[in-house]
Amino acid sequence: MSNTPEARMSDRATAPTLRSRAKANRRQAILSAAAHQFAQRGFNKVSLEDLGAAAGVSGPAVYRHFSGKQAVLAALLVDVSEELLEGGRAVVAEAGGVSEALRGLIRFHVDFALSNPDVIRVQDRDLANLADEDRARVRRLQRDYVELWVDVLGGMHRGTDTPSLRIRAHAAFGLINSTPHSARAHGRRVDTRTARPILEGMAWAALTAPVEPGRP
Repeated sequence: MSNTPEARMSDRATAPTLRSRAKANRRQAILSAAAHQFAQRGFNKVSLEDLGAAAGVSGPAVYRHFSGKQAVLAALLVDVSEELLEGGRAVVAEAGGVSEALRGLIRFHVDFALSNPDVIRVQDRDLANLADEDRARVRRLQRDYVELWVDVLGGMHRGTDTPSLRIRAHAAFGLINSTPHSARAHGRRVDTRTARPILEGMAWAALTAPVEPGRP
């Protein structure tokens, strides 16, 4: 084993990186366990000890990453809201036109919904359990994500007022989110290979369908 100054410097540089990676992995394990536990039992019925056990760490060890159970919920919902917004922006930035941007957003959101049914359920049920500041942050991120879709839809439906475009966006989210969410709530799993093309096709049809003035 080399004991040169260069080797010792390399070892010292590598150690913090490994520790940082391990800490990030434990944090993510706790959040993944929280998503499942909160979705199955509800925020108020899950303790930090439950989260630690599900993540494979002791209850007190959770405090090395989060100040408390409410902080775990905040990290879970803030993180996913930031990921949605950043991912959606990347999709739009890389698209070659409005139609491609909309198809990309649909694919992106379908992937999210099929991969995160527990998070969707937690957000629907436990958003009110966040501290006021965290809840406001989540809602702000969500509004920005909706407006990203509204901007793209505005290019598809020129002349349509913004409130109507927002209704289309929210309707699409309801369609996409509800399928894996409802299936998981009833103890079933969605076959993603079957569900993905169906959800993408239905969302595209709903978002691009013309609406005649004065008609429901």
